[in-house]
Amino acid sequence: MNELDRAGQAARDAGYGSEREADAQASQEVERERRRRLNEELLDAYDEELEMEVDDRLQEGGLDIGDEARALRRVYFRELIRLQGELVKMQDWIISTGHRLVVIFEGRDAAGKGGVIKRITQRLNPRMCRVAALPAPNNRERTQWYFQRYVQHLPAGGEMVLFDRSWYNRAGVERVMNFCSDDEYEEFFRSVPEFEKMLVRSGVQIVKYWFSITDDEQEVRFQSRIDDPLKQWKLSPMDLESRRRWEAYTHVKEVMLQRSHIPEAPWWVVQGVDKKRARLNCISHLLSQVPYHEIEHPQVTLPARVHHPDYIRQPVPQSMIVPEIY
Repeated sequence: MNELDRAGQAARDAGYGSEREADAQASQEVERERRRRLNEELLDAYDEELEMEVDDRLQEGGLDIGDEARALRRVYFRELIRLQGELVKMQDWIISTGHRLVVIFEGRDAAGKGGVIKRITQRLNPRMCRVAALPAPNNRERTQWYFQRYVQHLPAGGEMVLFDRSWYNRAGVERVMNFCSDDEYEEFFRSVPEFEKMLVRSGVQIVKYWFSITDDEQEVRFQSRIDDPLKQWKLSPMDLESRRRWEAYTHVKEVMLQRSHIPEAPWWVVQGVDKKRARLNCISHLLSQVPYHEIEHPQVTLPARVHHPDYIRQPVPQSMIVPEIY
């Protein structure tokens, strides 16, 4: 007996007059239940947004943030959901056209790169949108052509790849921490413009972002990671050393932006002190860089489920059921 049949039987049992009246009542009940479930699904989607903001809520510490801050948060969530809707359209266009997109996120530690990447990928198809966050090279990779380990993560047709740090490690952390020689550093700047031009000529679009924060803001975010057990995993010995070498990182950043800013793949600087504004500004700008448009699809109609009178659902052993603690 399907859902409509059960509702019809319940209506007849409740004393509704004719069978037609009972069936009409049953249809209304089924429709109400369907809408209730759809609303629950929608609310669950909004809950995901709130869960993404748990770090911010913990920082607020339960204090009254004031009417203005509360209003700004409403604007933030509204705009974020709208922009994520546009990202879905953009990915649809990328898949339909076979476009290849590389987005590079660079910046100091705790600048907000990971936060914006999470918001970009949250609603997208993970099979066609990948995040590449490579660890330090192993002994074998150190003997390869420098760009070799990054090449294997480049997108195929219909894909977008977000690099959470990229080949620009050589121009940043490797230079500051003396992980590369002067000759390797100079060779990188001779090679990287040609490497990126070659990618662009082959049809790969490259968008490069540098997330900029102040000295004071980085100190606050690092201290937050020290104090918050949910964030401590984000803090590494390398992060602490980068804090000490703030001025050295400033110098290599300036050199990097100057020597690798090319027309085919220019740098874009995101002001990252205000995390929420940085996320919205970056996503909005990324959308403006891709010439996408909405792709029309045939209307999807959910087929009716096939019911067989001899179908019997087998019970699941109680020992296999996850305890319902909540």
